[in-house]
Amino acid sequence: MRIDLHSHSSASDGTQPPPDVVRRARERGLDVLALTDHDTVAGHASAAGALPAGLTLVPGMELSCRRGGRSIHLLAYLFDPREPELLAECARIRRAREERARLTVERLVELGVSVTWEQVAELAAGAPVGRPHIARAMVAAGAVAEPALAFTPKWIGAGGRAHVSRYALDPGHAVRLVRAAGGVPVLAHPKAERRGEAVPDEWIAELAAAGLFGVEADHLDHDEAARRHVRGLAGELGLAVTGSSDDHGELTGHRLGSETTDPEVYERLVATATGAAPITGA
Repeated sequence: MRIDLHSHSSASDGTQPPPDVVRRARERGLDVLALTDHDTVAGHASAAGALPAGLTLVPGMELSCRRGGRSIHLLAYLFDPREPELLAECARIRRAREERARLTVERLVELGVSVTWEQVAELAAGAPVGRPHIARAMVAAGAVAEPALAFTPKWIGAGGRAHVSRYALDPGHAVRLVRAAGGVPVLAHPKAERRGEAVPDEWIAELAAAGLFGVEADHLDHDEAARRHVRGLAGELGLAVTGSSDDHGELTGHRLGSETTDPEVYERLVATATGAAPITGA
């Protein structure tokens, strides 16, 4: 089995609609795909409706968290999407995301970048506006050559001239919320140094004590040393280890299936969940 547990669609900051994402997953030879858009489940229904035969969809979400000024990403799988507290927190995060995006656009204009809120909103196509949409607008304006170059201190990266902080969950609280909704929490790319988002080992140990199921070791933002470190830490803490592409479509080079999760870990994840179940295409 080929299993990819981290992907994005145009329901958040990916470039393809959910039905196209699941079709592409099957074309890439995947057997299982988790759709984990940022702080939303809006893409699940259309993805499930378009599932090709032989592909299993794992409904998921990537929750925005923050601690000590550091951005942390928590993958949540197979939770009950109707759980009231989790729903309310996701709505609050999405509102804060739009407020940040508007302020970011204003700062970019002050810095001489020819972008408008209307352009950014059009790129989002109805999804919550995020920094990747702003980065794409900056490319169109000629401010940067590619979206990745927008995420630097010069522009909208952490500490950047146009960077704006926003509300996000404390990761420990997020882990408990996911568990309360019957879901399974996994820490995404915990040692992503190039993003400036590496999570200290002691924080990961705290999250393990709070109910964290696993850590994403095999990710393209992790070099071999980081992967070994995450695997070793997972062994010490009794955490599962996953691997995922974190595909965003065109934005990340259509890389579904570039990293995968061991089938035994996937089976444990599914057996742990009580909030929802995977969906298999007929």
